[in-house]
Amino acid sequence: MTSSLDFLKALRGTLSEERLELGVPLAPLTTFRIGGPADLLYQARTPSELAEAVLAAKAAGVPYFLLGRGANILFGDKGFRGLVIRSEVGGIEFLDDVTVKAGAGVEIFPDLIDATVARNLGGLHHFVGIPSTVGGALWQNLHFLSPAPKRECTLFIEEVLESAEILTEEGELKTVSVDYFEFGYDESILQTKSDIVLSATFRLEVTPLDDLRRVMRENLEWRDTRHPDLWLYPCVGSIFRKIDGIGAGRLIDECGLKGQTHGAAGIFHKHANIIVNFGGATANEVCYLINLARDTVARETGHELIQEITFVGDF
Repeated sequence: MTSSLDFLKALRGTLSEERLELGVPLAPLTTFRIGGPADLLYQARTPSELAEAVLAAKAAGVPYFLLGRGANILFGDKGFRGLVIRSEVGGIEFLDDVTVKAGAGVEIFPDLIDATVARNLGGLHHFVGIPSTVGGALWQNLHFLSPAPKRECTLFIEEVLESAEILTEEGELKTVSVDYFEFGYDESILQTKSDIVLSATFRLEVTPLDDLRRVMRENLEWRDTRHPDLWLYPCVGSIFRKIDGIGAGRLIDECGLKGQTHGAAGIFHKHANIIVNFGGATANEVCYLINLARDTVARETGHELIQEITFVGDF
């Protein structure tokens, strides 16, 4: 069985050993606060470091996973066998009056939203309160269900994305347009190809500051009525994909599962499509509730719940 020291030896000479950490717990690096250790962790702080880490892992045959804010994923209790590359690529640069470029590791909220709102630029402000880095936002086509009175609509990051700098799975550095990503609901080409986002450029709109603040306030108030405070109830947001006209959470609630617990994990009492960590929950406890919800809804309603989060590592 390949050990962490074997992986370290394989990467020796390609990545700085001072930046490689052995046996790092992954739970503190995710919004769920769940997950065993990574054999190796490397923090990439520049686009070149991020690209070099990915290329080094590929060349050495070391399994790798690119980690951003740690939202929308569940690491297994046994951790990750290989190299976890944490993207901390920063930098926010305004290219003109309405265009901003940000590194893959920049957090959408609060960093990028604060920077753009300070310049009266709207577009990203809709995603206030949602934990995600720029790279993670493109990977999943970050979205938000707008609570506009009498007119709920889903807003996607693709609507403001202009282009991105990527490292292709073939090892080529290139700039691509929004069409390259083949965005869908919770989907992008990044989930089927091993391309890596290094930075992204967004085209925004000049908007009165009062309007930006009003929308942000309304969105945060709306989230507060449905979503848990991550400090009190670590979670990854919605577990299952939206079912148009019905809602996954509504189906789970109708089956009487809201508030159901298993170990230190529980289906959130305000929103049945969210599972929370009450403190010390395991991935297996979360998986039990996921399977319970999926099986119960299928049996009692005939609807199939499709998982929205990504499982990573060994369970």
